[in-house]
Amino acid sequence: MTEILEELRWRGLIAQSTDAEALADALAAGPVTYYCGFDPTAPSLHHGHLVQLVLMRHLQQAGHRPLALVGGATGMIGDPRMSGERTLNDKETVAAWTDRLRAQIEPFLDFEGDNAAVMVNNLDWTAQLSAIDLLRDIGKHYRLGTMLAKDTVARRLESEEGISFTEFSYQLLQGNDYLELYRRHGCTLQTGGNDQWGNLLSGVELVRKSEGAAVHVMTTPLITKADGTKFGKSEGGAVWLAPDMMSPYAFFQFWLNTADGDVIGYLKVFTFLSRGAIEELAVAVAERPHAREAQRRLAQEVTTLVHGADARARVESASAALFGRGDLHELDAATLGDAVAEVPRGRVRSGESTIVDALLATGLSKSRNDARRTVDDGGAYLNNVKITDPEQVIGTADLLAGGVALVRRGRRNLAVVTTDE
Repeated sequence: MTEILEELRWRGLIAQSTDAEALADALAAGPVTYYCGFDPTAPSLHHGHLVQLVLMRHLQQAGHRPLALVGGATGMIGDPRMSGERTLNDKETVAAWTDRLRAQIEPFLDFEGDNAAVMVNNLDWTAQLSAIDLLRDIGKHYRLGTMLAKDTVARRLESEEGISFTEFSYQLLQGNDYLELYRRHGCTLQTGGNDQWGNLLSGVELVRKSEGAAVHVMTTPLITKADGTKFGKSEGGAVWLAPDMMSPYAFFQFWLNTADGDVIGYLKVFTFLSRGAIEELAVAVAERPHAREAQRRLAQEVTTLVHGADARARVESASAALFGRGDLHELDAATLGDAVAEVPRGRVRSGESTIVDALLATGLSKSRNDARRTVDDGGAYLNNVKITDPEQVIGTADLLAGGVALVRRGRRNLAVVTTDE
């Protein structure tokens, strides 16, 4: 337990904490009960939450006891954002999203053994809290000046939209969560993103004022790219952890496309690879950047962590098969569909249209003469098989799982066709 803080610092997982020396002593004396909260303000967790889940797992593996809080109550409000007031979701939506988030969190933690994880929902105690109780027992410990000084609140107050009392009160509810978990489970450490520092400290102060006890918070840094820009936006938006919002194939490709300057840092933050393994990959990046060994290992590790080994294997098989290094006919419809989701599409007539028609329909060729030249030059492929006859017809037998056929021009230009029966 004494080495966990050093390991977390090496991995870049600590931004700041309360009383670093006292926290180190508590972790060394351990086990410490700690918690992290996840609000169901969307139907899926994303890459930012993944940092917290990795941190929780590191702490549990070091012998400490995790509490995973899904905010069925705070999710109905949402913490204040810089971008403006949130849309309030109805109770049924928040309840459904709470269940989804619980299912996403569970695989990351061990719910058996001496330091078994516990899943909690702050709706269990917040729903029983009356407005009078909130104001008398919780609100009396908060000072308006401190609440107004918090960065997000201050910026929102300066904006044209301002901030509602609903979102302004969020820090009372989050602080009360810490107090309840301290009382119910002996929790003395809360973790979260560095942008939550103010909200996390509200819980520390509430526990101190209510119980006379010293508790801690520890934050992770906001992950950025080497050029200082924000990390974590795919072409389609956020990097969601739910497979129905971002397919395992797209998820794998996101990590595979990591820049050389970012990949080692991401390996430290998002994987559980040893120092030795990461140092070897750092050498590979420096000496053989074209091989992209570190990026592939990053994609493999994070996809396995989030979606499981089977999904990662299917994704890699699909990726290889698209470019002729595997059998397309072995891919199931869902995996193949995910793999070709972003490539151009076209429609041809089964038993009538030729490979030339397919190249035109998908936009891989601009004219019939261009398409014929591609075939004559040996650059046209149907399901990874080179086509030498420009009059070769595409039929039902050429369709793969999901009713599509893969058309390729050269090595990298892909498209899919479907057929009219």
